[in-house]
Amino acid sequence: MPIRNLCMFLGAAVLSMGFGVVDRAQGQATPDTTWTLPHGLAVKDAGPRTYRFVVDYNMANSKGEVFQRQRLVGEYTRGLPGGDVMWKNVTHANAQGAGAPYGTADKVDFMEGFRYHNNPEATLAPDFFKGFPAIAVMERNLAWDTGMIEMFGQNYFDQLKLNQPFHGVGSGDVDMPGVGKFHNRDIVLQWLGRSRRNGQDCAVIQYQAFFNPIEISVGGMNMKGRSDYWGEIWVSLATKQIEYGTLYENVVADMQLPGQSATQLVNVFRIGTFEPVDTK
Repeated sequence: MPIRNLCMFLGAAVLSMGFGVVDRAQGQATPDTTWTLPHGLAVKDAGPRTYRFVVDYNMANSKGEVFQRQRLVGEYTRGLPGGDVMWKNVTHANAQGAGAPYGTADKVDFMEGFRYHNNPEATLAPDFFKGFPAIAVMERNLAWDTGMIEMFGQNYFDQLKLNQPFHGVGSGDVDMPGVGKFHNRDIVLQWLGRSRRNGQDCAVIQYQAFFNPIEISVGGMNMKGRSDYWGEIWVSLATKQIEYGTLYENVVADMQLPGQSATQLVNVFRIGTFEPVDTK
């Protein structure tokens, strides 16, 4: 059973930023608008914009010994006519152990030109990934993860307040067609403050969800365990475009391979970065 069948859904380290309400350089209080997010702001797409999404999967045992790593890289373009998004130049590479270099990156042909309407709920439809091989879980994750990052970063400006956890995103079961089930126990967003990325004044939004039950059944392999995921998102205060995003996920589960009655513990930790290719 290829180890890639173990790879999980969703994802996403906590950013600590100390922002006071006083401009220390000038010794004057900053305007109230500095510490409120603009309400009613729509995402401004000035034509297509391409991002590079890199996700590293680290497979380890219970002692933290990494025995295999996999890297998925893809180019994601949003702002296409009709609100569409598209994937191209998606590659997959493998490495053994914790320090060995990655081997040749193989192109994922079935994702070349994969285009769809930018709607996260649509990606959970039973036939959404009908052109994907059954074991292509990591490739499905690309669509799920980018939809999650954009949703968390762009949809809650009107509800977020500085340094106050927001629990209104929701929780509950998520059916992943052809993969299994995921239960979001409690998704928490928090606006941490302001920063700059790519010449843009940005809101920095943290997201996290811990102790989420997960069940995976792919190619005769069954796995049941839990997922913890978190990350940060830099969102332009002028355009609401994502200027940078991180993704961390730790999955610990009991795995049963085809033809075996016993289970074994597996730990998959993944790290992702999402950033524009052209920052002009």
